[in-house]
Amino acid sequence: MSTPAPSPRSLAEALRARDDDFLAALLRARPDLITPVPTDLTQLATRAGTRASVVRALERLDRFALQSAEALAVAGEPASSGELLGLMAGDAGDPAVAAALPRALRTLRAQALVWGEDDRLRLVRTARELLAPSPQHPSPTGLGPTVQEATAGMSPGRIQTIVGAAGLASTHDSVSAVTALTGLFTDRARMAALLGTLPEESLEVLRRLVWGPPYGQVTADPAPRLRALLDLGLLLPTTPGTVVLPREVALHLRGGLAHRTTEPVPPVVEAAATHAATVVDATAAGQAYTALATVEELLKDWDEGGPAVLRAGGLSVRDLKRTAVALDVPEPVAAFWVELAYAAGLLASDGEADERYAATPAYDEWLERPAAERWAGLAEAWLTATRTSGVVGGRDAKDRSLSALGPGLDRSAAPEVRHRVLTLLAGLPEGAAPSPGSVRARLAWERPPRREDDLRARLAGWTLTEAELLGVTGRGALSAQGRALLGAAPAKAAGRAEPRGPGDKLPVHHHHHAPPVPEPLSAAGQAVASAAAARLLAPLLPEPLDHVLLQADLTAVAPGPLQRPLAQTLDVLADVESKGGATVYRFTPASVRRALDAGRSASDLQAFLAAHSRTPVPQPLAYLIDDVARRHGHLRVGAASAYVRCDDDALLNEILADKRAESLGLRRLAPTVLAAQADPASLLDGLRAMGFAPAAESAEGDVLIARAHAHRTPPRTAPEPVPDGPPVPDATLLSAAIRAIRAGDLASTAPRKQSGEAPPAGGDLPRTSSAETLATMQAAVLTGEALWIGYVNADGAASQRVIAPIRVEGGFVTAYDHTADEVRTYPLHRVTGVAELAED
Repeated sequence: MSTPAPSPRSLAEALRARDDDFLAALLRARPDLITPVPTDLTQLATRAGTRASVVRALERLDRFALQSAEALAVAGEPASSGELLGLMAGDAGDPAVAAALPRALRTLRAQALVWGEDDRLRLVRTARELLAPSPQHPSPTGLGPTVQEATAGMSPGRIQTIVGAAGLASTHDSVSAVTALTGLFTDRARMAALLGTLPEESLEVLRRLVWGPPYGQVTADPAPRLRALLDLGLLLPTTPGTVVLPREVALHLRGGLAHRTTEPVPPVVEAAATHAATVVDATAAGQAYTALATVEELLKDWDEGGPAVLRAGGLSVRDLKRTAVALDVPEPVAAFWVELAYAAGLLASDGEADERYAATPAYDEWLERPAAERWAGLAEAWLTATRTSGVVGGRDAKDRSLSALGPGLDRSAAPEVRHRVLTLLAGLPEGAAPSPGSVRARLAWERPPRREDDLRARLAGWTLTEAELLGVTGRGALSAQGRALLGAAPAKAAGRAEPRGPGDKLPVHHHHHAPPVPEPLSAAGQAVASAAAARLLAPLLPEPLDHVLLQADLTAVAPGPLQRPLAQTLDVLADVESKGGATVYRFTPASVRRALDAGRSASDLQAFLAAHSRTPVPQPLAYLIDDVARRHGHLRVGAASAYVRCDDDALLNEILADKRAESLGLRRLAPTVLAAQADPASLLDGLRAMGFAPAAESAEGDVLIARAHAHRTPPRTAPEPVPDGPPVPDATLLSAAIRAIRAGDLASTAPRKQSGEAPPAGGDLPRTSSAETLATMQAAVLTGEALWIGYVNADGAASQRVIAPIRVEGGFVTAYDHTADEVRTYPLHRVTGVAELAED
């Protein structure tokens, strides 16, 4: 019969017994352990037990795995799996808990938070310190200290008095007395009999403390109901005026449960309503088109230079309000669109002395792409961005206001939460819209909040809202293009149920195990998924139109999206009056003059409208264009500081007589020329406000054509996401790291031949003289034996290595390094010492 392997005595020994796949999974789940790569498994175990690393690992446990760790922290050490099951399921037992507990233990072992066999489970010491109850840090279980811990500072006489009052035989020492009292409190039958002797008032005190906090205040002369509990040791004094309910007593009163509510099964994400898949996809496509139009409108509004950048960075509150009015959306939604354009690399600061926001050169390239590809670029940027518009308007840790496009908006958890929320939606039947409360409950189970501010719950709410705005979802349900964006498989036809009302719920299926959480896609995988999403969206987007419908009330109706050249010309020639399924443009004298200023003639405008209207050009519109064109340029404005020139001196007399012209500082230089103190641009605006139609002219007297100057920033890259901790290592790094850790562990644990000197302590390098080192190396070349050496590199970093010397000459040793698995050459003066390995 083979001898069973001995139980590990430490986490390092437990890791040493695991295979490479286990170590790879551990380093993937806790990437902070691989930065930098540990020299051996002992260092890996030490790093896995540091406080920062353990806290990070605990924060990534689901609720049931965390409850299991909390129960282990209040169990004996080591604890058996049976003892743990008792704390989780209670005296009555719970089949769901019993079924889920092995999975929770596998999770804790895989995270290197628990080690040991099932009959000797040990929680990592740092995790036990974090989760075990103490007066300064109450346990999440609500349990207090054990009888042994609570009586540590109590006098032996007092302990004997309690033992006697409880009906136990007196002992010769406090240790045996405490053991006897603990045995009484953990014996269900005897404990029930003891509690049966207490008055109801005393039992009510215990019931108030049983689920925590276990501490209470007493006076120097306790009431009779408290005195009875103190005499029996059911309450034990900790500090003057403070008593505590011992853990064993609380567990008896709880029926053995460590938690009031144990949650072995994740909450089900419930579908609040179901819609036809075609309706969902069409609605999402409509939102996608609106998203593209909104981003274009935003950047067109900032085309000649957007708002100024605050000194601390970001957009001012006033500019955000102005942007919200221009886009006709609430301020939080305006902040979302601004941040989305920034995340996609379409918007940035220009970096000039008078720093302003403007579109980037990438925006012009983006405009030239097909609509579906433009949407996919926006959706991918949103899915992976850590900048979070939802926190705009809040305060940071230094109580400074958080502004759109400003610093402090990165939330590292945002991409993971967005991906997880959409994955939960993908798990619902096709066309099903979830209830937001059930999504938040599921996320809270998968990653329990450890602070009052549950950021993940807020991120989940923002994700559902933003996904609808962007067209990833439609009517709350995940669209086909949204599913493709995740790289998820198409929904099953089981979801093709009849649409239900908002209050109806789909039947749900309860699972005893939490399904594995899929990892976000790699950059290459996300690019493929985005392309697939664009292909699905393209047929659903409306085709751009090449015509409008002109009406007699000086308006034009665009029954759908317009081709870009047509839309750009109409934006100059008319003002947008309303948007929606159709866009209404209104022609005004000011808008027609704007087109004439841009270099168009009246005949050009008439021909343009006739070519792009499905209806004849109405007579009122033709008269408006001709009338404005006839008066356009009658007055000429140039730079003197500025002057007004006109062949009609009566018109100049009219301007001088108008009180509204006083601010312009006009005076007559000649019968047909007025000089002004204002600059040409202000003079043009002032005269137009008075109802005239002046034109700017050059120094040569030619009319200046006023074309909009598209201001662009220098080439800018999109902001990089701020990762949540070290990045997950790829397969190549994992393989190399595990190989190095194994080799280093071989070097540090290889058995050495005993010499007359005391062997070095664990982790210390061997120390020998230069002559002894050289002689041992030369002998090993002849015998082919492996040696254990200590080596200090040029940076002063010390390491242990196992080498098989091949050649020793010129102050160097060439050897096969088992640690690095290759032939290397080492300077002998950097070898601290050498030791022979045992033959086994």
